[in-house]
Amino acid sequence: MMFNVLRNIGFALGVFFLVSSEIVESQQMRAGVIAFYNLENLFDTLDTPGVIDTEFTPESPKRWNSERYWAKIDKLAEVISKLGSHEKVPGPAIIGLCEMENRAVLEDLVKSPRISHLNYEIVHYDSPDRRGVDVAMLYQPRYFKVTNSRSVSLIVNGDEGTRLYTRDQLQVSGIFDGEPMHFIVNHWPSRRGGEDRSRPLRNEAARLTRSLVDSIMKIEKDAKVLVMGDLNDDPNNESVRLHLKARDDQNRLKPDQLFNAMGVHFKRGIGTLAYRDQWNLFDQIIITQTFLDKKQKGYRYHSSRVFNESFLAQPEGRFKGYPFRTYVGDNYHGGYSDHFPVYILIVKEVN
Repeated sequence: MMFNVLRNIGFALGVFFLVSSEIVESQQMRAGVIAFYNLENLFDTLDTPGVIDTEFTPESPKRWNSERYWAKIDKLAEVISKLGSHEKVPGPAIIGLCEMENRAVLEDLVKSPRISHLNYEIVHYDSPDRRGVDVAMLYQPRYFKVTNSRSVSLIVNGDEGTRLYTRDQLQVSGIFDGEPMHFIVNHWPSRRGGEDRSRPLRNEAARLTRSLVDSIMKIEKDAKVLVMGDLNDDPNNESVRLHLKARDDQNRLKPDQLFNAMGVHFKRGIGTLAYRDQWNLFDQIIITQTFLDKKQKGYRYHSSRVFNESFLAQPEGRFKGYPFRTYVGDNYHGGYSDHFPVYILIVKEVN
């Protein structure tokens, strides 16, 4: 199938003309973009007491200052404004985010001239992460109304039995263009200390996410739930496949499994971040099977994309093609993020 734009209505949702060789009659579709982006250390320039953020201050080796901060805000807003541009739907209706220090930096981001016309509103809670980084969700109120939100703590212990303070998981429920939807935004524990050693932490994070999905669907059997985030694992790792129960073949899903919209890209060798000449696809969007049912009248899943445009990639040198980062070590490069963003397109018929 292919899309030809009939006309746009708004910035995040559009009306399309659906064309298929097997369909004689035309069909109008309404489409929306839902995205996720790791902002890579969007810190303010202040030294916050009780938080390990001194490396992002003017006195640190990074020399993080107001000029560099506002340049990063502008670059991140540029990226958000272009998500969905391939589908002629610029600017996602909803975007999950991670690696920001506080609500204040998000308020600066949504006020950027590049996206201020989208009138994004913010769902954010402070997480107990030692570095002070959080997860959040932005949404356009013309398309989404929040009915409930909460921050759910991930309780995990380190090797010595003491609690490791990491990011909470953000659960947001609401009405998306007339129908109920639920979103769970994640930033699972990192691979610090090695993949094998840190694996139990991500498995525990996956079990928490799965419990949130199950709790929603216990109340609302046919709920539409989207899990998104930087999972610090690939689609084929056990945290995603076994504990979250997410698979990428939508034609072979068991009743209790979720659909991983990013799995097809991972199988093709496409990633969202690179390390030592190896690509990983940690940034994922995973959905309940209700989005795959073409008989239901609401929104359904259409396609997914890793937004790896050339302007987001390192243009030259040893790391050519890698995501164009703000810093490499303490050296300022003035890029965007060490992750590429991802998004899905969802569509529904227009009566």
